[in-house]
Amino acid sequence: MKKDIIIPEVENVFFAAVQEWSDDFMEKVWYAYLVNDSDYLIESVMVVSKAFGTIDGEMKKTSLLRHAFVEVPAVSVVKVEMIEKSVLALNNEFMLTFFMDGKLYDKKFIFKANSINETEVEEVPILFVDGVIVR
Repeated sequence: MKKDIIIPEVENVFFAAVQEWSDDFMEKVWYAYLVNDSDYLIESVMVVSKAFGTIDGEMKKTSLLRHAFVEVPAVSVVKVEMIEKSVLALNNEFMLTFFMDGKLYDKKFIFKANSINETEVEEVPILFVDGVIVR
């Protein structure tokens, strides 16, 4: 039965970490954005995020955060969450599930440990600001 379930490949939908000024923290902080660079509306979007890895030889992991969006229009972005600076040294994983044209799509995106930093930035499509992209 599992072999009969076809989950198409996710294309032109990805995550970007962008650094922005926060008046609450009085410093620049990183935010995760879901970028829909496709020509299609995506619906029933679910994002589950967590961070995990080893710091000073000790295994660390965060709790799961869940986000739901009714729809993300074509060629648009949505801010998902702030990435706390203490978890930048960990792998930051975002599990994405959505429907497009009546088909279910599912993909795992991982920002590797310490990859979210100012030296790894490139221009993020649609936002036109510098950020770290994971496809």
